[in-house]
Amino acid sequence: MRLALAAAERAVADGDVPVGAVLLSADGELLATGHNEREATGDPTAHAEVLAVRRAAAEVGDGWRLTGCTLVVTLEPCAMCAGALVQSRVDRVVYGARDEKAGAAGSQWDLLRDRRLNHRPEVVAGVLEEECAAVLSRFFRTR
Repeated sequence: MRLALAAAERAVADGDVPVGAVLLSADGELLATGHNEREATGDPTAHAEVLAVRRAAAEVGDGWRLTGCTLVVTLEPCAMCAGALVQSRVDRVVYGARDEKAGAAGSQWDLLRDRRLNHRPEVVAGVLEEECAAVLSRFFRTR
């Protein structure tokens, strides 16, 4: 989570919401990082999780499946990101702060654990929650 927090701080330089993500292989090797880049790229899908998934899939190089991998992200994934995580077959999602407005891993929706889907990653919530929430609070206080 500390690596994800460092990635979140990089988003601030672009004027974007400070969300950071890292994707780890089954043996804990860092495959990719991402931070929100919507403002920098003008791409509404440039969320930290989606970017980390794209980069990890390119790094793995044997297709789009990220079986055995863990995504660690500072903010609970939204519906778009939760869908990308299900589609990429990530095994575990670890997040810090809850997103009461748009969270799709238990707060507003629970897409990651929806029994109707063919893949449901394990979800671990609240890791360094206060630190992750503080980064977001500082950012929004300045807006």
